Amino acid sequence: MGTAEPDYTERPSRIPGAVVWRRGVREAGTSRILPDGCMDVIHCDGELFVAGPDTTAHLSWSPAGTRFTAVRFSPGTGPAVLGVAASELRDQRVALQDLWPRRRVRRLTEALDDAPDRAALLESAMLSTDFAPDPLAPHVLARLRAGESVAGIASEVGLSERQLHRRGLFLYGYGLKTLSRILRLNGALDLARRGMAFATVAATAGYADQAHLAREVKALAGVPMGELLIA
Repeated sequence: MGTAEPDYTERPSRIPGAVVWRRGVREAGTSRILPDGCMDVIHCDGELFVAGPDTTAHLSWSPAGTRFTAVRFSPGTGPAVLGVAASELRDQRVALQDLWPRRRVRRLTEALDDAPDRAALLESAMLSTDFAPDPLAPHVLARLRAGESVAGIASEVGLSERQLHRRGLFLYGYGLKTLSRILRLNGALDLARRGMAFATVAATAGYADQAHLAREVKALAGVPMGELLIA
């Protein structure tokens, strides 16, 4: 099976922390989508759907000529916009009409099909939901990225670890320990893509050693680091 060769662009969204992205597939094939803790609302081929937060890599096949337009919410933001717990969408692709009123989604889909700027229209539709993000979400995310332990974050925000776990399930789709693994993986891949040696990547990203890094990459991405970097 071939590998898709997409044309991909993204820009910051007016939604705090989100990005608006577009992808056009030139050659039919499969893309490996890595877990990142995010949720996306995607328009493609006359359909609108939500990609929930993944726990492991998701393989997606697309025919040549496929065009995607999407808003990707930063971890913890999607539930406020979509009105559903992230855990209910974990590892799933769900039609937006299953979450929002069908008539509303049908009108939006039809408008997107004909819109000269689908990205701007989709972004505006998401902004019109009058959402109120949980202020805990970006704070916890920043602390995890800084390497803080779950116990330390719980103490800092005045919650028990069990309470924080439940909030994490709602906001991110999984507990904070899983989210921390996913964030660390993406940070390690960013370093490796810059040409850093794998042993140095492991030490810099906070892994015990290179073997630990290799196990985590295989567990979350499904393939070795070297294969990811040439994909």
